[in-house]
Amino acid sequence: MNDPSPAGVPKEQDSFGTPRNFGLIFAALMAAMLLSSLDQTIVSTALPTIVGELHGVNHMAWVTTAYILAATIAMPVYGRLGDLIGRKTLFLAGIGVFLAGSVVAGSAQNMTMLIIGRAVQGLGGGGLMITSQAIIADLVPPRQRARYMAPIGAVFGLSSVAGPLLGGWFTDGIGWRWSFWINLPVGVLALTVGAFALRLPRRSIEVAFDYIGFALMAAAVACTVLVAEWGGTDYGWSDPVILGMIAGGVLAWVLFFLSQRRAKEPIIPLRLFHSRIFNTATLIGLLVIGIGMFAIIGYLPTYLQMVYGVSATESGLLLIPMVVGIMATAIPSGRLMSSTGRYKPLPIVGTVAVAAAALLMSTLDTETSLVLVCVYVFLLGAGLGLTMQPLVLAVQNDFPASDVGTATSANNFFREIGATLGTAAVGSVFTHRLTEQLAARLPADATGAVGDAHSLTPALVHSLPQKIQDSVILSYQHALTPVFRYLAPVFVVGLVLALLLPDKQLADGSGPAENDVRTSPGSTGPQSADPAPLGSK
Repeated sequence: MNDPSPAGVPKEQDSFGTPRNFGLIFAALMAAMLLSSLDQTIVSTALPTIVGELHGVNHMAWVTTAYILAATIAMPVYGRLGDLIGRKTLFLAGIGVFLAGSVVAGSAQNMTMLIIGRAVQGLGGGGLMITSQAIIADLVPPRQRARYMAPIGAVFGLSSVAGPLLGGWFTDGIGWRWSFWINLPVGVLALTVGAFALRLPRRSIEVAFDYIGFALMAAAVACTVLVAEWGGTDYGWSDPVILGMIAGGVLAWVLFFLSQRRAKEPIIPLRLFHSRIFNTATLIGLLVIGIGMFAIIGYLPTYLQMVYGVSATESGLLLIPMVVGIMATAIPSGRLMSSTGRYKPLPIVGTVAVAAAALLMSTLDTETSLVLVCVYVFLLGAGLGLTMQPLVLAVQNDFPASDVGTATSANNFFREIGATLGTAAVGSVFTHRLTEQLAARLPADATGAVGDAHSLTPALVHSLPQKIQDSVILSYQHALTPVFRYLAPVFVVGLVLALLLPDKQLADGSGPAENDVRTSPGSTGPQSADPAPLGSK
């Protein structure tokens, strides 16, 4: 029998077909992913102090937007280039770029320098998310890869909780700049392990990079993210700036996908969309995780601060049950996928759990105990643990090694777009409802003391006279909790898609190379290289 291992992958493997030093490599990959995902949230609690010191409150939003924008644009580029030239160099380069951005941001003396540093961080961070997942796909067969899904999923849940906590802790202690300096020792460690322990296949050294496609994608993503960030806040939805960016974004997306038909090496090859598994799994991720998860955890901490009067740190700690829920379901589900080779039941049950959590959260009121809130948050995490990584694994399993990075990055890319749009949509509906609730509940003479919906802070609310404070808290509760119920149609669509997701047997050989998929001329989608479908009798 021929050695199924891809050229360049070490022969020294354990009984599962993974390199014997994979534990060390996996730790480095997880560290890189944690750094990347943490930096999306770590500045949130430090921002008031940062903009105060750097005198840039009018540019505050760009500290977060610059990172998200750059990371989203970078994702498909890293994924595609990794498939074309190999992933080790890109992984090391991504860490280097991320660390360079951390140095710039950590030493910033003004807002311009800080925003540039955050953008550079994003360019590296977007690559770390993608190359780390794709490297695991290079080294671990799909069926055994399921064992590593739990920590991958937990990284994203942990970062949403740990980021704000760390940012606040650094700000209150040794200073906000350590939100960036902390990346250096961890990043250097990951860089060292990657440089000396990683052995991956080397591919082509000459690539016809799709510059036109990249420019169009960057324009499309920029318009989409800025509309989501600015619409209804900095600018009204009918403002010419927003309308112009919407029109520009639609045009850029259309031109981008048209350009992918002609590009020699497209950034997002249109053949990906020939796969039912890719289309279905990506839509589920966009709706259930991108819109549903991020919309809920994006506003729940502020709700806890406003309604329950907890501190920013305590509101972050109250999200820990979500991480516990992710781990509680992701670990056994990974073992189940590894033993059975099937993944379809998991996102079905997971979507139901996420939907149930959202509906339960829509029943929250000012009398609901924090213990019950934590139970709902745990249920949300349990649903996410059953959904997030099985979808990524399903996508990777449906493509050959030559496309696994591209497919993984495209899946994450559209999920990130969904998260941006979903959070913006929920925020717009919530702000509109809050304005209406405040107008209906507050006495006329209290409007000046409260201000508008955009200027409310927990400290301001809890400094008001008790009667006015109660009115604001009720307004907040009645404005936000029904929005969770409005997400029900999104989860229903997600459930239907989960039921329609093809359940392809996970490959049990040495990596995705065994599950090679080729597209024959004139075919409508990926076909097995063998006459019989993989896993058939």
